[in-house]
Amino acid sequence: MAINQDFEFKTLPNGVVIAVKKQKETKQKASDGAQGLSRRRATEVLVLSDKFLYRRAFSTLQLIKSIKPEDLKMGNSIHVITAGNVDQLSYLELMILQQPINYCLISTWCMGEEDVKQIEEWIDQGLIKKMDFYVGEIFPSQYTVGYAMLNRLVERTNCGRVAVFRNHSKIIAGYGDKYPFCVETSANVNTNPRTEQGIITLNGELVDFYKKYFDGIKGFNETKDVNKQKENKQWEEGGMDSLTKND
Repeated sequence: MAINQDFEFKTLPNGVVIAVKKQKETKQKASDGAQGLSRRRATEVLVLSDKFLYRRAFSTLQLIKSIKPEDLKMGNSIHVITAGNVDQLSYLELMILQQPINYCLISTWCMGEEDVKQIEEWIDQGLIKKMDFYVGEIFPSQYTVGYAMLNRLVERTNCGRVAVFRNHSKIIAGYGDKYPFCVETSANVNTNPRTEQGIITLNGELVDFYKKYFDGIKGFNETKDVNKQKENKQWEEGGMDSLTKND
């Protein structure tokens, strides 16, 4: 019998052999690198997929198993390390399960389209009243659909602002009905299988510290400075390479 070259065969721990279709590799010119980075979802997310919801539930469940309600007391700091599949939204959802959020800021390098849709649902349900978003400079060019969704969310709900700048920090800080909270983590909003760490601190002064800093940020997308506007336009059109090719 001829073996189909499009498949590779793997043996599971229970001895069952399965056929896995190989991913076809496509060669790409070096000059197309920036364009290739932008090849992500081409359509907006209107309904959250079952896969996303299951992953979201599993992710948050890992935190719920580790953190007890009695741990969430003013002045406490809870240190967490996870072996994959726990992201920033897991921490935010944990806070939402404890209390309605009056205000929250989230700083991340990037986020997926379904993550934006999940946040939109929380805002529409009244679980988050106000929210500011601080994203990295790659977000407009490499996550074009997600960036458009996020801007429309902010415009429609008037929940806050979107600021794009040279950002790689991962912070959630906010005020809830019961207590203020701050999450400092290595994880972005979008989930990945890597080990990530995080610290949950219930301290109003720490929330004020981060809010004061981020309130002072003037994003590439918000400034009237001609040079900054030009720099932002370069990012939107060409990504990282457009700003590094002359270095």
